Amino acid sequence: MAGHNKWSKIKRGKAVEDAKRGAIFTKIGNQIAIAARSGTDPSTNSALAMAIEKAKAANMPGSNIEKAIARVADKSAAQLQEVLYEGYGPGGTAILVECATDNTNRTYPEVRNAFNKHGGNIADKGSVAFQFTRKGVIVAKATGDDFMMQALDAGAEDVQEEDDVTVVYTAQTDLAKVRDALKEAGAELEQAELSYEPNNTIEVTDEATIGKIERLMDALDDLDDVSNTYTNFDIKD
Repeated sequence: MAGHNKWSKIKRGKAVEDAKRGAIFTKIGNQIAIAARSGTDPSTNSALAMAIEKAKAANMPGSNIEKAIARVADKSAAQLQEVLYEGYGPGGTAILVECATDNTNRTYPEVRNAFNKHGGNIADKGSVAFQFTRKGVIVAKATGDDFMMQALDAGAEDVQEEDDVTVVYTAQTDLAKVRDALKEAGAELEQAELSYEPNNTIEVTDEATIGKIERLMDALDDLDDVSNTYTNFDIKD
């Protein structure tokens, strides 16, 4: 799969550190509220179940999870919407910015300014997204041929070992099915969520350009309304 790239691994490491610091409670809360619009019962809403699992993995208090779900029924609360912004970073790298916001008049300028300040530019809708495919991504604390066959038998499209974990890629519609099958088989999962995976990656070798791209990605990730960022940027080993 073209989406295998070193930047994805670095991003996952940063996400783990953010979770340890409790720095992602707002973002996860927004994801729970968005998912809960399709039903507030996690037993019948797999997207909500995955968002709650992510919250628990980040040690988010149960009261915060309950408040995020309750936001759906609160008519006085500003309702969230999902927005996808597209842009280009230094070196011509393609970037998608997934947001959950109750005010696009606030969010769009923040995203645009992050691009502008770090050598990028926001782009028109549809001009970047075609370079990515929506996939399910599962990170499991397991390695070896047996687990690989387990994942493929469960319906995975591709698997890749990275150090002491295996990254499992699924079709968008098969994420919950594959996740449940792996959990039933006893696998410990670190992550299970939908992602935009690049169809092809751009390998960047210039250290200055790498630094500029990383600072842009960090600036975008630091925005409260940003749920996830995706790029086709890859780092040469």
